[in-house]
Order: sequence, then structure tokens, then C-alpha cells
Amino acid sequence: MSAITFPTSSTWDRVKGYTPPTRFLPVIATLALFVGLFGAGGVRYDGLADPQVLLSLLIDNAFLIVLAVGMTFVILTGGIDLSVGSVVALSTMIAAKTLQMGWSPYLSIAAVLATGTLLGLLMGLLIHYFDIQPFIATLAGLFLARGLTYLISVESISISDETFTQLAFKTVYFGEYYLRWTAIVALITVAIAAYVLARTRFGRTVYAIGGSESSAMLMGLRVAFTKVGVYVISGFCASLAGLLFSLYILSGNSLHAVGMELDAIAAVVIGGTLLTGGRGYVVGSLLGVLVLGIIKTLISFDGTLSSYWIRIITGVLLLAFVVVQRFATRRQS
Repeated sequence: MSAITFPTSSTWDRVKGYTPPTRFLPVIATLALFVGLFGAGGVRYDGLADPQVLLSLLIDNAFLIVLAVGMTFVILTGGIDLSVGSVVALSTMIAAKTLQMGWSPYLSIAAVLATGTLLGLLMGLLIHYFDIQPFIATLAGLFLARGLTYLISVESISISDETFTQLAFKTVYFGEYYLRWTAIVALITVAIAAYVLARTRFGRTVYAIGGSESSAMLMGLRVAFTKVGVYVISGFCASLAGLLFSLYILSGNSLHAVGMELDAIAAVVIGGTLLTGGRGYVVGSLLGVLVLGIIKTLISFDGTLSSYWIRIITGVLLLAFVVVQRFATRRQS
């Protein structure tokens, strides 16, 4: 008696028939946009397809990646944080001033991180316990942090501390290619944030609050702790981004990072996170930053376009992604 055989699909058939979950489509779209821009640039401009250009995108945008990570947590709950650009500037000023006063670089770093975290905690408490709109509370934080930079100094302060400078130029080599440790810090931040959002109770609560805060409360989730917590995370990430920015530019200035909060919001939205909250991934925010970075690189390689085209193209992309989000949410509802 012969054995009965059943038809089996090959691996290639399974790959061809695979349809990614709907929740991943925004991130896939952002990835496709980045690959398309990078590929088109590589075809048009000599040298742009070099892998070092991709690594340089990470180096040049390490501070914005970290900033976007913190912003992702906030937007996932349906909030917003307008203070982060000013916190970046304040962080550069604290680092530069304390180093100028002879502080240990590590004590200076601790002071910067503590200040950003404290400001985030203050805004989170105002938003949750005093029921102040995130836009208003973080706008107040924006003015407070920016005002403190002028209180420290109205002049630019250069950073010449030897240890800090060595940290700024510390490099990891991969054969002929290299990556600054600031970019590695940014990637580690993304990895930790992705784990927290995907694998911890805190992360699940973040998504639940963004979906429906009242439902999250009825489910017995720690809404108060989480709402305050996301602003603490955003403040910490903003101060860490300020440290990376000060390492990148080696100075503190009260005019640093003007409008950077808008770049972070744009990167998060382009990365597929809904402004209404409840849906999005921190990896998408990383890709959103890289999309903004490759746009700047393409304009730089072109050499004939003015820098204001960066804002125009960013605005068009942001508008396009918001419109697509609106249609997608309407179809699902």
C-alpha cells in the first residue's frame, strides 16, 4: 500500500503569498521611501551609494534619532512635547558652562541628564494631575528651557575639555568604514525603546492610553504613572540628544536647536506613528529621521538647490503622510 502524499508549498510560494500585517504598512512605506531616495541618489550622484554615506547619516543625525525616540513615546499616548528643542539647547549650555567652570565631564553629563529628566517630570505632572493640555504645558516648558539658556549666557561657549573632545571623536571602525560612538548610543537608545514598547507592561500601557485613556483606566492600567513617565522619558531623551549635539558641534549656544522639536515630530509622523496616538513604532521614527537626513544629503550632493528646499520637501512629505493616515484610520473605523 503506497503512502499518501499531500502537496506542500515551497518556501518561495510562502514568500510570494506573504502579506505583512496592516499595522506594519506605515513603517514599510517609510522604509520603501528611504530605499527609493537612497537608490535614486546613488544612480544620479557619484559617491552617494557608498555605504559610508549611510553610516554618516547615522552620525550626523544621532541627536535627532534620540530626540525622535522620546517624542514617539509621547505621541503614542496622544500627547505632544514642544519643549524638546529648547531642552537640547539648554543641555548644550549646561554642558559647556559646567565644563568651563572646571567640572568633571561625567558630573557635567549627569547634571545635563538630571535637568532634562526633571523638566520632563514637571511637565508630565502638570499634564496629568492639573489636566493641562500637553500643547500648553510643553509650550511653557519650551519658554522656560529657552529662557534658562539665556540666563546661563547670551554668548556662545566653546567646549575644549580634553575628555569631552575625546568622547566626541571616539570612532568604531568596520574595515574601511567607521561609525562614531554617538551614533551607536543613538542605535542603542532605539533598541531599548523598541524593547520597552513591545515587551513590557509599561509599553503596552502606552499604546492602550493612545487608543483610549478611559478604557485603559477601566482595565486597571497604571495610567497616571505611564502618562507622567512618557514625558520623563521625553525629557531624558531630549537632554541625551543635547549631549550628543554638544559632542557633535562642541559648543553651547542659546540659539541651538531652534525648531528641532518640529523636525522630531515630522520624523515620528513620517515614520508612521499616528498623531492621535495608539499606533506606531520607534523603528519607524528612526527611518523617518533617515528620510529627512537623505533629503539633506541629496540637496547637498546636488549643489544647485538652496537649503530651504529641505523644509519644503519635509512639509510635503509630512502633509502626505498625515493625509494617508487620515484615510487609513477612516477605512479601519
